[in-house]
Amino acid sequence: MKREKICDLLKTEKPIDNILLKGWIRTKRNSKTFFFIEVNDGSCLKNMQIIVDQKTPHYSEIKKLTTGSAVAVWGNLVSSRGGGQKWEVQSTKMDIISLAQETFPLQKKRHTDEYLRTIAHLRPRTNKYGAIFRIRSELAWGVHQFFKEKGFRYIHTPVITGSDCEGAGELFRLTTLNPPIPMTPDGKIDYSKDFFGMESNLTVSGQLSAEMLALALGDVYTFGPTFRAENSNTRRHVAEFWMIEPEMAFCDLNGNMDMGETLIKHLITFVIDNCAEDLALCARFVDKTLMKTLENIVSADFVRIPYRTAIDILLESEQSFSFAVAYGADLQSEHERYLTEIHFKKPVILYDYPKTIKPFYMRLNDDDETVGAMDILVPRIGELIGGSQREERLEMLEKQMAVSDLSSESYWWYLESRRFGTVPHSGFGLGFERLLMLITGVSNIRDVIPFPRTPGNIEF
Repeated sequence: MKREKICDLLKTEKPIDNILLKGWIRTKRNSKTFFFIEVNDGSCLKNMQIIVDQKTPHYSEIKKLTTGSAVAVWGNLVSSRGGGQKWEVQSTKMDIISLAQETFPLQKKRHTDEYLRTIAHLRPRTNKYGAIFRIRSELAWGVHQFFKEKGFRYIHTPVITGSDCEGAGELFRLTTLNPPIPMTPDGKIDYSKDFFGMESNLTVSGQLSAEMLALALGDVYTFGPTFRAENSNTRRHVAEFWMIEPEMAFCDLNGNMDMGETLIKHLITFVIDNCAEDLALCARFVDKTLMKTLENIVSADFVRIPYRTAIDILLESEQSFSFAVAYGADLQSEHERYLTEIHFKKPVILYDYPKTIKPFYMRLNDDDETVGAMDILVPRIGELIGGSQREERLEMLEKQMAVSDLSSESYWWYLESRRFGTVPHSGFGLGFERLLMLITGVSNIRDVIPFPRTPGNIEF
């Protein structure tokens, strides 16, 4: 017998006999001759009310069910006699799949996010986190749908790599070497004895590999996990996170900015259209200004200004910042939010950053001072997208690598892509968890990823 999903039953227009539901008990209300249970199967936010009376086999055992218990319910979908729901199920048979202990940690009360992080294996069963993770699922599908419709090819880039894309050195090293660790004569670890024969790490970005595919297939994108060993415990950082990274051949910086703005608006609209119920919960209990924020982003023309102009705006503002504003320094979250929430009151795209604060692969501008980089800043979050036009000129790329003290031998394959049929190309990275924070109103990145990895935390 086919198992029905609650999300489908709630949309039906007429009663249905002989259905089967399976799910977990959220609440139970006892009476003398019958009782009500609320069952949820994870398919949607709403529960299905089940009526169990004394005619149901094993009634006395079923009456002992506790919150969190799993059940299989056979019965008839009928119009509800009570308020609050259109349909309910009159049970004809119920099997107890498992009986939860009465000490089940999730009771019918509001728990703090901090507490729920300590039981990350159970928090998806709450209304809030069930909604967030359903939105996450739908949003991932929306990403693939967007790029498919735009003619992009979906590619898979390595998780294990010998390259440091950002050049920041915040890498998780991989090794199979056991103590005593072999050393070279100059006192360094001898990675030639390691599994790959050289130093390796978890990727911080799939960009460099994606460039190689873009220079063969045209427009491509990768969407997968990335890792950064940054010892940061802020609300915006985790050690393992997911990145959406498109790479476009024959595309300059302006085209790159256009694509970033279009993608953000499309994905927000996608969630509004496809996750209305779960999004409404977030708007009610997480951030009451959420819908206004999202609608403003979707309807706005993003402001585009050079980095230098942004610095001037910040210096001329009367705002008191915790971090000093200076040309040649990265903007902090408070600076980004001032620009988007107070000064412009809409998303902002900054471009043409000083070359001294950006990675080696970004295209050098004619002023020999700035590079064709761009960041898209949005209200509440700050930086959501970071990207650039890539340096396609071999001599310029070699020069930038020398300045960054990067070995041309280690990046020989990257340089060869410029020797054999290079073209102007560009791309960006969009932090999937930060996008989820924006769309759900959640303020801590740990709450939009099922099992967050942070310094000192590798549980679950």
